[in-house]
Amino acid sequence: MAERIALVSGGNRGIGYGICRGLAEAGLTVYLGARNPADGEKAAQELRAAGEIRPIALDVADETSIHAAIDRILREQGRLDALVNNAGTYPDRDNSILTLDIAVLRRTFEVNFFGAFLLCQRAIPVMRRQRYGRVVNVSSDMGAIGSLGPSGSAYKLSKLSLNMMTRAFAAACSGDNVKVNTMSPGWVKTDMGGSSAPRTVEQGADTAIWLATLPDTGPTGGFYRDRQPIAW
Repeated sequence: MAERIALVSGGNRGIGYGICRGLAEAGLTVYLGARNPADGEKAAQELRAAGEIRPIALDVADETSIHAAIDRILREQGRLDALVNNAGTYPDRDNSILTLDIAVLRRTFEVNFFGAFLLCQRAIPVMRRQRYGRVVNVSSDMGAIGSLGPSGSAYKLSKLSLNMMTRAFAAACSGDNVKVNTMSPGWVKTDMGGSSAPRTVEQGADTAIWLATLPDTGPTGGFYRDRQPIAW
C-alpha cells in the first residue's frame, strides 16, 4: 500500500493538533495546516516524535491559500488521501439570532463552511482519480437540527450546513472508495471549548482519526461521536 498523505486544517492547536498527532502515529504523512506559518512550524516541531508532520500555510478563509496548499501537496506527493476539515471559529456564543450581525455570520461561514467546501472541491476529485480518499468534517453537537436555538446562531447554522454538505459530497462519491463523514468531538478542553470542558483533546480527536483511516468497508455520509452514529 502506498504511503498515505493527510491534510489537517487548523492543526496547530486544540483538536486539530491531536488529530495530527494521531494520524502521524498511525503512519500517515501529515500536512499540518496553520493560518500563521510560525504557529505551524512550532506545532510541527513539538509533534516531530509522533511521525512525519509537515507544516503548511493554510488560511481556510482565503481561497488563494487553499489552492496554494493543495497545489503544494500534489507537487510534493502526487496524491492526497485524507482531508480533515478541522479549522473553525465560534464568535457569537451569546448573541441572539434577532440581533446577529450579518458580518459575523459571513465570517463564521467563511471559516466553518466555505473553507471546508473549497477544500473538498479541490481534494475529492484527486481522491476519486486515486480510487481512495477519506474526508472528515469536524462539526459539533450544536450542528444537529435539534440543537438549534436563539443563541450562538452563526456557529450552529454553519455547522448544520457543514453536515448537509457532507451528505452531498458523500452522495457524489458513491462507488469511488471516497468516504465523506462528519463528526462531533464533544465539549473539549481547548481554547475554544474552555477550561470547564469535560473531554480531553485525545477524546475529541479520536473519532476524526478513525474516520480518516477507515477501511474500504467503512461508512460514508454519516455523523459520528465517539465512533457511534448520532442524530442529525
